[in-house]
Amino acid sequence: MKRDARLYDLIQILRDGKLHTAAELAARLGVSPRTIWRDMAMAAETGLPVTGERGLGYILRSPLMLPPTMLTEAELDALTHGLRHIEATDPARARAARSLLAKVATLLPQAGIAEEG
Repeated sequence: MKRDARLYDLIQILRDGKLHTAAELAARLGVSPRTIWRDMAMAAETGLPVTGERGLGYILRSPLMLPPTMLTEAELDALTHGLRHIEATDPARARAARSLLAKVATLLPQAGIAEEG
């Protein structure tokens, strides 16, 4: 798992407002506690409201709102494939699927969603 994806997942986990140990986070993300320590130190240095330390655990000090269009590569891939499948197999919903795919492409130009035709 790439670091940016792991940091995104860490923040998603911490958004529950509970204290999480490095061991717990590491087990959930499939990395070592040491990797979590480094990631959390980096997150704190960048200004994320993370409080905690080795041996105690980590928590978000204040609620963190992420834009609703923050999708992982896997989520975006699943959404794109699902919409294209609906477009190809469900004539009643094809127009809506095509329209939604165009909206996603506009909102997330960095995703490189190309129209298929």
